Amino acid sequence: MYMTVNVDTSFEIKSLSDLPKFKQVMEHLKMKINKRKLAEELGVDRRTVDKYLNGFVPKRKREKPSKIDKHYKVIAALLSEDSKQVFYYRRVLWQYLKDNHELECSASAFRAYIARIPEFKAYFEEEKRIPTPKGTVRFETPPGKQAQLDWKESIMYETKEGEQVEVNVAVLLLSCSRFRAFYLSISKSQSVLLSFLTETFEAFGGVPTEIVTDNMKTVMDQARTEYSSGKINTKFDQFAKDFGFKVRPCIAGRPRTKGKVEATMKLLDEIHAYQGQLTLEELHQFVQDLCTRINHELHQGTGKIPIFEFKKERNHLLQLPTEKVRDSYRIKHTLVKVNASNMITYKSNQYSVPAKYQGKKVALQVYDDQLWIYYNMELIAHHPISHAKLNYEEAHYKEALLVSAPHYPEIEELAKQNLAAIGDVYK
Repeated sequence: MYMTVNVDTSFEIKSLSDLPKFKQVMEHLKMKINKRKLAEELGVDRRTVDKYLNGFVPKRKREKPSKIDKHYKVIAALLSEDSKQVFYYRRVLWQYLKDNHELECSASAFRAYIARIPEFKAYFEEEKRIPTPKGTVRFETPPGKQAQLDWKESIMYETKEGEQVEVNVAVLLLSCSRFRAFYLSISKSQSVLLSFLTETFEAFGGVPTEIVTDNMKTVMDQARTEYSSGKINTKFDQFAKDFGFKVRPCIAGRPRTKGKVEATMKLLDEIHAYQGQLTLEELHQFVQDLCTRINHELHQGTGKIPIFEFKKERNHLLQLPTEKVRDSYRIKHTLVKVNASNMITYKSNQYSVPAKYQGKKVALQVYDDQLWIYYNMELIAHHPISHAKLNYEEAHYKEALLVSAPHYPEIEELAKQNLAAIGDVYK
């Protein structure tokens, strides 16, 4: 009997998993395996080669579902074209989900998850970022010496009620500790800026030796350039003298001079994550909460927590001027009582506040033709100054109706009808 054995002797070893089959081939050929050479070619230890030749099979990696998967639909909705909310950075989306959807994972794990989902990854690849200038020299200042001032300007924000509002955020940052103060305003007027600085210096418990700022019109009448020192606005110059600090304007076109506060501007992009979600009053509180959170987080540049560093720096700040001087720059406020209709009176006209403040005393501030109403330093309502006798916000009126007519089936429709009638009668 003739028997032919066909053995394929052309065999390529590409990985360790090919070794068991290679062993079979070599045994058929009755040839000795050169384990040392195999180890060199595969870049592994000889003992590893021996283990695989003897049939070792590594455990397959088990595909574990990510705990972030349960948030997939929420993330998809937030990043869809139909969403009013905008997330410029993965970090902002991570923080939003932590604060509002009970996401529990690290920022790095979340970034890796987004990178694995093509449609999510594409959303963030479309973002346009300004490249960091090359050749920027890092510098630090001693405690109490310097603060940097800037505005996050002209943020178009859609409120919960669908109103489009242009808001601005003033930022003052102590350069040594990186401790910050934020203030949301629809105005960038000089009175607002001086009041913000006054109240911030009081909160700091002192004044820095110098303030670095750009050439904003409320500070500079003429911009500083490479060939000119510029001209500081007379009123701001007097403010600086009264508080004892020096004004250090940047050369026009060189924002890197105040790079520490410029870096904060990216953090304020988190506002866009709440487009269409908050009232103006709630947005005001969100900005303050954001500031508090940043001051309590580890600063990536210094590796320190600003709130702890501030406690050391505040001892190096200059002394505050007298209360009389400070009051001259503060936007004045008046205490008034909320009546039974949840209204306050200003110049014979009435303006609404939320129902829970009925009977309480609240503070009014008036500037730039706007009325701002505070309770214990918290902004609770905002109205444009009006000639109408009664001025209601729809949300305030609906809230009052829910108290007086809790079982009425169509509160929203009733509110709209009543407000229209009030508008006709009290123009």
